[in-house]
Amino acid sequence: MIEIGVNPVVFGNVRWYGVLVALAIAALVLWVTWHVKNDKHQRVSVDTVLIAAIVGIPSGVIVSRLIHVIDLWDYYFRNPGEIIGGEGLTIWGAIIGATLGIWVTSKITKFNFNYLSDILAPGLIIAQVIGRIGCIINGCCYGEACSLPWAIIYTHPETFGPMTVAVHPTQVYEIIFLAVSFGIIMFLRGRIKPEGSLFMIYIGLYSIWRISLGFMREGTDFALGLHQAQIIGIITLLIVIPLLVKNTRWGKPDEPVMISDNSQDEVPPESPATAEERDDADNNVA
Repeated sequence: MIEIGVNPVVFGNVRWYGVLVALAIAALVLWVTWHVKNDKHQRVSVDTVLIAAIVGIPSGVIVSRLIHVIDLWDYYFRNPGEIIGGEGLTIWGAIIGATLGIWVTSKITKFNFNYLSDILAPGLIIAQVIGRIGCIINGCCYGEACSLPWAIIYTHPETFGPMTVAVHPTQVYEIIFLAVSFGIIMFLRGRIKPEGSLFMIYIGLYSIWRISLGFMREGTDFALGLHQAQIIGIITLLIVIPLLVKNTRWGKPDEPVMISDNSQDEVPPESPATAEERDDADNNVA
């Protein structure tokens, strides 16, 4: 048994979880910005990435909170004052909300969403690892009771975790899974096409993980005896798998498109063959 006695409070009402979530978001933005900036073809400008972040971050937070409230609706129905300003977020909500926000931005500013989503995939994994470290300290997202040698028990009075029973360290399990996923995603970079397939694989892997993890993680049943995250994972897999089977091809990555001198986010007219390939890529967006 492993005791966790770390004080989850930094000062006042500020908890380490919030600090690490902020660091996770910053790490994601830096990851995407660095890769876009160092792309010699400059297919998306850094300014466009920042605009996407300005839209994607709040949309991710809002949807994350919304899905959390829906998951615990019985509680929030009795305590409506805690719906806004209360604690509680969901990873699925953050991924869905941020992705939708960035996709909408891509339609308005005319940048290639599939190209950017493939850069996002490993960055999201890094952000999730940082966030899960916050979960360990905070005492949230833990598993069911167990007696394994690596079971954890929380001892600090400010923890959100159980102080009387040892539980599965599901946050640690997820960090290990994310590390493996990061290796898979980085290995596949440049080996599959069209653009957007890498992001789809990341979503598919995480869906499988959350469906599996739900059977050992503490939580309330949402529907059909499954947790909310499991239901979302199943729905996501039903969308992602057909798209991957239909569109993903192995081989050399698509040739990058050179931008015009007038705008970093505009591309020159394409040949019919290139346009056909680009249509394939666009059809890969979920």
